[in-house]
Amino acid sequence: MKQKLFTRNFTFLILGQVSSLIGNYTLKFALSMYVLEQTGSASVFARLLALAMLPTILLSPFGGILADRANRRNIMVALDTLSGLSVLIAGLAMLFGHDIFIIGILLIILSVLGAFESPTVQACVPQILSEDNIVKGNAVVNQVASIASLITPFLGSVFYTAFGIQPVFYAAVVCFFVTALLECFIRLDYKKPEHTMRIGAIIKEDFSVSMRFLCREQPIILKMLLLAAIVSLFVAGTAVIGFPYLVRTVLGLSATYYGMAESAMGIASVLGSLCVAVLAKKLRLRYLSLVFVSFGICLILCGVTFLLPAGAFGRYLLLLVMFCVCQLGCSFFSTYAISMIQKRTPEHLMGKIMSYVFTLSMCAQPVGQIVYGALFDQFSNRVYWVLIPSGLIVCMIGLASRGFFTKFEKRENSEG
Repeated sequence: MKQKLFTRNFTFLILGQVSSLIGNYTLKFALSMYVLEQTGSASVFARLLALAMLPTILLSPFGGILADRANRRNIMVALDTLSGLSVLIAGLAMLFGHDIFIIGILLIILSVLGAFESPTVQACVPQILSEDNIVKGNAVVNQVASIASLITPFLGSVFYTAFGIQPVFYAAVVCFFVTALLECFIRLDYKKPEHTMRIGAIIKEDFSVSMRFLCREQPIILKMLLLAAIVSLFVAGTAVIGFPYLVRTVLGLSATYYGMAESAMGIASVLGSLCVAVLAKKLRLRYLSLVFVSFGICLILCGVTFLLPAGAFGRYLLLLVMFCVCQLGCSFFSTYAISMIQKRTPEHLMGKIMSYVFTLSMCAQPVGQIVYGALFDQFSNRVYWVLIPSGLIVCMIGLASRGFFTKFEKRENSEG
């Protein structure tokens, strides 16, 4: 009998993700606008984001170990409660000054908590759903994140423009607490280990088992993650740092324009994950190399627009289209790739492997953000010197990866 997709557990998981992501994304959007307006520098903004991401990168493997050793439902409830308390304390502390410092500390704390929550949520999907629904389940999770990214720029820009930063803090607190409440209704099977071990022994054993799985049993997964991390260096640097800097500082447009652009990219992300859900049985791994090539072409065209005799609004429209295409590709790649990895990973390793997926996908982002923050500041009047070379490099990576994905597909077909 075929299991339905929206079971009780999956429904509460998705509702919790909706509330959590709306609060998280709205807060981070408002904070990005606030920092850029206060400092006017892409480098300061980039350094703050990069610093905040380091705990996630360093601690995610430990989050994976916790997800496989403890009750995943309880982990999510505790982490969302702590997130709400952290945002509440930070919002109150900002009333006394030192805004940028407090924002930096808050981003670091949320990063630490996210390092433990993200692999836990990812590990819950295959535990809750049958194998036939894993791809569709991941597509739904991705669509929720995309819809949240669609709504939150509008919410963030409206709240921030009309009321300032404080109401955004308090709204995020409510969202985190609602998420924790919804997660209390999730019921997951959990068997407490019969033999207790010291923390050091647990970490050593789990790292050894998971690394053996990645390096010896499934090295193709590790290679795919490393490839994605390399491309992420360029895409994250240009999208996360470059796009808001180009819209707000180079083109001189208001936060409303950036908010509308973020919403449009949210729609593109929804379409990307929707394509995976609809075409799940027809997709081929070799198509993923074309996703990388499309990233590169979009970056090249973004650079070319600054060589054309176009006004600020015309350049904004072209940038918007190109970055929407990038967002659609990112959503398509991440949804399909994660589903393939989950299918090849046994249940007792799911949390740890998902933490490595999360870690390796993010490890290049701080480097990319710092580098591109400096590059965009240096070439603020000639941003095409940043965008066009980056696009050419990503295109070459995409073309070179075709052989790898073709081999991966043949292996999948032979094992299937």
